[in-house]
Amino acid sequence: MTALQTERAYEGVGIVQRQYLTWTEPLTLESGQSLGPLTLAYETYGRLNAARSNAILLLHALSGDAHAAGRHSPSDRKSGWWDMMVGPGRPFDTDRYFVICSNVIGGCMGSTGPATRDPRTGRPYGARFPVVTIGDMVRAQARLLDALGIDQLLAVAGGSMGGFQALEWITAHPDRVRGAVLLATAARSGPQTMAWNSIGRRAIMSDPRWRDGDYYGHEPPADGLAVARMIGHVTYLSEPSLEEKFGRRLQHGDGPAFSLEREFAVESYLDYQGDTFNSRFDANSYLYITKAMDYWDLPGQYGSLDAAMARVEGRTLLISFSTDWLYPTAESRAIADALARQGRPVEHVDLPTSAGHDAFLIDAEAQRPIISGFLDEVARGA
Repeated sequence: MTALQTERAYEGVGIVQRQYLTWTEPLTLESGQSLGPLTLAYETYGRLNAARSNAILLLHALSGDAHAAGRHSPSDRKSGWWDMMVGPGRPFDTDRYFVICSNVIGGCMGSTGPATRDPRTGRPYGARFPVVTIGDMVRAQARLLDALGIDQLLAVAGGSMGGFQALEWITAHPDRVRGAVLLATAARSGPQTMAWNSIGRRAIMSDPRWRDGDYYGHEPPADGLAVARMIGHVTYLSEPSLEEKFGRRLQHGDGPAFSLEREFAVESYLDYQGDTFNSRFDANSYLYITKAMDYWDLPGQYGSLDAAMARVEGRTLLISFSTDWLYPTAESRAIADALARQGRPVEHVDLPTSAGHDAFLIDAEAQRPIISGFLDEVARGA
């Protein structure tokens, strides 16, 4: 890498801008209801080539959004959620690829969701927003690609719920995807995951400030959303990472207070996670997105996992993480094995880590050469 390339790779994609597309034609949902007008917020990085063959769609997890890389202003304290992977010289190399990321429908970062005004009433949808599925999210993304003039993607890539969307892409729209990168994900939500999501939703809906979803213009259900985030965040970590970060350390070194107050360092950390989540996320969106995750069941949709994987036409890379107990290695292995049984080109790598489920967002070094090499193969048509 030249000095200029090294400098550009360090800088990443720089200052970026959120964009919006709105369709007046309603989107028919799996529930039979329709949603419209429909807006998707999205960002793009790099340039679409003349053949329109170098586009990659990034798919975010539960708490993510369209802002995958760069900063919106020089004063931003944080870059996009996958900034370490997107930019010149990075795996999603913006010197080579046109990278797209959109906020899912049901979200709260610019796309149509519960906080959006219902055109029939002029008030925010709230709990009157229709229930959406992973398939609905992907159909909305397909509209975005149509509007951008992209018939086929070089690849889709996502972790956790982003992996759900990537799996939906390669089974529901296999002719539009040449490759898929699936990280820390699963072909269905199992009962344990559904149980954690249900507890989080119960916490929000039990907060008296939820007001049956009509809290806009009032105090939001901050306590309920904070508890939901704290519960969810624990599932993203691992026992080794918690032990390493906090152990049984007290916030103050004077010994136990023998009170009911929060005094352990891990308690303070979870309080912080709950408080910061409230500053950027909508409680109703949390309800709707986790419900979409619970409905996710690819084997149930097609009759079996093998039948689902028989639909895949491109190459697939799966990366799992050794301490992920939310979507453990066995989930990725099951997908890889089903693809192999169908004679589809597939690679599965299980990476050792202490970071748990969150490893796909923070353990970049081990992932970079694997993803870069895979995308090279897809681009070459190997």
